Amino acid sequence: MKSVTLEVCSREKINARFLHAFEGEPQGAFISFESPALLFKVISGKRWDLLKVMTGAGPLSIREAARRMLRDVKAVHGDVQALLNAGLLQKTERGLIVFPYDAVHVDFMLKAA
Repeated sequence: MKSVTLEVCSREKINARFLHAFEGEPQGAFISFESPALLFKVISGKRWDLLKVMTGAGPLSIREAARRMLRDVKAVHGDVQALLNAGLLQKTERGLIVFPYDAVHVDFMLKAA
């Protein structure tokens, strides 16, 4: 099973993970955000629903993703573009969209100010 962790973390933690990977230590798949606010801005409710539909589904057309979500193609297209720009989705050579993971783990901690 191929999984990804969506996380909120510092630049220092990302740099440390990079250095460990450079030294040959497997790190797993991570998509990092600077703050919880940015994570929730990029992955709004409808976009989260899109990721759920696409998790483990393989390459899909935008039209097929919209059909599975019972949503308008134009609205899904906008969400797809935002997720492509954020690096969460990928586009295949045939122009299909894919979320290449079978599972998603979200990891962040909310602490008192």
